[in-house]
Amino acid sequence: MRLIILLTGICIAMSVHASADGVDFDKLPEYSLKYDPARDPFNDGHSAIQLAKQTQRRILIEVGGDWCKWCHLMDGFLDENPDIKTMLHQTFVMLKVNVSDANANKKFLSSFPRPLGYPHMYVSDTDGSVLLSKDTADFLIKGKYSREKFIEFSRRWATSHE
Repeated sequence: MRLIILLTGICIAMSVHASADGVDFDKLPEYSLKYDPARDPFNDGHSAIQLAKQTQRRILIEVGGDWCKWCHLMDGFLDENPDIKTMLHQTFVMLKVNVSDANANKKFLSSFPRPLGYPHMYVSDTDGSVLLSKDTADFLIKGKYSREKFIEFSRRWATSHE
């Protein structure tokens, strides 16, 4: 009987730990999932700041669009490396901002350093201040996105939870 209670307790503890460490991708905010020319990045940015404050994470603003080959390649890389994708979402509140002919979001992006290409990333603190402008070509090794580069980036820009 004691063994059953002990094993049940261990299973419950492991499932709680797994859900606390995991990311439920079905429950992420819409602004974290895709580039959408119809979205308002000012409203989304405000929501991302609120969530970042609540969860003690920084914001990773990813600028690109559905037209962008490298944006699709990066999304594919993250889908093929779910541990990296999870790590990024645990480290940052992700905010995707569309840049396209349909909506260039010029007003929103006017306060950011000019991107060198797309996708482009900005790390923002919980007050909205930009800490880093990052060309995603920096994540490439021999023309492919690198797991090590993403891990290094995430560790470098994670907030301290002390």
